[in-house]
Amino acid sequence: MRRALSLLSLLALAACASSPTANSQLDQEGKQFLHPAPDKGAIYVYRQGLMGMVRPVDVTVAGGAPAKLGHKTYLRVDGPPGPIEVACRAGDGTNARQVEVQPGQTRFVAVSMSAGLLGPGCEVAEVSPDEGRSAVMGARRVQWQ
Repeated sequence: MRRALSLLSLLALAACASSPTANSQLDQEGKQFLHPAPDKGAIYVYRQGLMGMVRPVDVTVAGGAPAKLGHKTYLRVDGPPGPIEVACRAGDGTNARQVEVQPGQTRFVAVSMSAGLLGPGCEVAEVSPDEGRSAVMGARRVQWQ
């Protein structure tokens, strides 16, 4: 039992290492939930749930560079308003959702890992601002790769 717990701890540390974290100043800035510029919008994407916690989920926002979200991590993306696609990939499973962002608005999106018949998958869901802020406060910010 002790070996299994040790192995689980090592795997969790490896998963954290594969998600490069932002410095503490950027993390604290993200947790202030500052409004985006009047001509921009902001999206927070965070990882929720315990399923697959030792394995990161690849996330892209608006077709940009991917980021890896490990257990209890988040990222913030500021950009032009409009329909923004948030996509995830876990194993061979993919999913995506469009989020409509108005100028000066901030939206929150949760990404989670799901079980599929042939391997892991992922889910993307927009959540309320209260739920999103609460999750981000208990997470750490990651950097784009």
